[in-house]
Formats: sequence, C-alpha cells, structure tokens
Amino acid sequence: MQEKTVTTDVLDIAYREYGAPDGWPCIMGHGFPYDVNAYAEAAPAIAEAGARVLVPWLRGYGPTRFRSAATLRSGEQAALGADLLAFMDALRIERAIVGGYDWGGRAACVVAALYPERVIGLVSGNSYNIQNIARAMEPASPPEEAALWYQYLFHNERGRRALERNRRGFARQLWAMWSPTWTFDDATFEKSAMSFDNPDFVDVVIHSYRHRYALVEGDPAYAAIEAKLAGQPPIRVPTIAIDGDSDGVNPGTAHHARKFEGSFERRVFAGAGHNLPQERPADWAQAVRDVRKAAEQA
Repeated sequence: MQEKTVTTDVLDIAYREYGAPDGWPCIMGHGFPYDVNAYAEAAPAIAEAGARVLVPWLRGYGPTRFRSAATLRSGEQAALGADLLAFMDALRIERAIVGGYDWGGRAACVVAALYPERVIGLVSGNSYNIQNIARAMEPASPPEEAALWYQYLFHNERGRRALERNRRGFARQLWAMWSPTWTFDDATFEKSAMSFDNPDFVDVVIHSYRHRYALVEGDPAYAAIEAKLAGQPPIRVPTIAIDGDSDGVNPGTAHHARKFEGSFERRVFAGAGHNLPQERPADWAQAVRDVRKAAEQA
C-alpha cells in the first residue's frame, strides 16, 4: 500500500493505492464519519484479484485539502460526485469499478448515473444513494426519524458547536449506534478519527446535512450537476447493492431496485451494520469481483 496525493482543480486529494499500477482500476469511497481505513482489509483482497485499488480521503477528511480558501466548503452530493470524476481525470483513468457506502457510495452513484461511460460496474452500500432534495421535508416513520437525530442537530448552531468541540465523541456515538453488532477497539477508532482533524471537516459536514434539506445554497460550480440529480436519474451500469441487516441508520433498501435498469443484484450482509466494507471486508471484496464479472458478461 502507498499513500499518494493528486491535484485537481479544487482539491489536493490524498489517497491510498493497493495492487499493481497496471491492474484494472477500482475506486472505493468511505462515508461519514469514517475514512479510508474502512478498506484496510477489503482493498488488499480486491487487489489480489488483479485490481489497482484507489481509496481517496473525501473533501474535509484526512490529508485531502482545498486548494483555495475562497472555495465554498460544500458537502453537497454534486460536489462529491464531481470530486470522484476529477480524481479519475487527474489519474487518467477512463473507466473504473466504483463503489462505496454513505458519502462515498453517493459519489459513486452520482458518477454511475450521470457518466455511465466512465463506470464499469458499481458496488453501492444502501443501494441508490442519490438524494431527493425536493422531497427532503417529507417525514419518514417515527423510528426512521429517530435515527436521523444527528442530522436535525446539525441544522442549527448548537449542532455545529457539538461537532466542533467533540468530533471524536460524536463520531464514536454514531459508530456504536449504526453498527450495534460490530465490536471495534479504541485503536481501530483512532486510526479513522485522526481524519476528522482536517480543518475543513466541520464546515463540509454541516453544509452536507443542511444542503440535503435545502436549508442552504449549494456551490454554483455544481448547480448543473444538482439540476440533473433532481430528476432522480436511473443507474444503468451493472450494480451490486448491499445492506447490513443490523444497520442502525438505514433500515434497508429493497425498494430501491426500480432505480437500477441494468444488471442488478441486492445482497444483505447478516450481522453487519452501516460500515459495510470494514465490518465485512471479505464479502465486500467478493461483491467487487462479482460486479466486474457481471460487467464482462453484460
């Protein structure tokens, strides 16, 4: 494994690279509040199948940095998708297997939906991760609303202060709630928690959880992408979607199947929560290998 940095128009993106430089390209994205260590075991397993696995720190995490102080610290879905596309362009990767969960899965879904010519296949935690912002104010069931308490807290300045003052405590609470069957130790948590010390972490996170409810404006640079995402475009590339049956924040996404119009399979990882590749690295790696096979047969 090597840690590298590549420059795009907006970011200096830090990433981990596994496998041979001439392997088939595979890009995996982490979520909130996690980091690249989510793939510490899954990525080498994917690389053993001949892949060149790239795992970037998202904007606002770890060593990734904005190049300009004037850039809005946006966490909107269009920005995440644009970052993934720019990452591919900077590394001269024409097509790749892409995947992830939570924020990273959202970036992968955005690129798969809007730029399918760049995607060989998709592995997506919690299936169709593109937000329907126009319907964000429609309430869910009481249990689902209760699981989203942190999002509502982030809508006000009390929430910003809570995250700023205790990033680790906040993240650890979510880890425990979202993956109730996953037993992780202090060392495992701290490896990822260091990424939350990024100077832009709080701004990006708060913007993300306000923008998805249309409470703040997005970055005008991504307005065209957001306009396309508002139409809830289908995903037509070969896809394996994954849920954990013990996910404490997402109760399951079987109803998302209609959003996928190509080869599609949904898997449920028994005893797994939200942090799917870290909780079930071998199963996640197998899904990546399987979606590549599906793409070859399509």
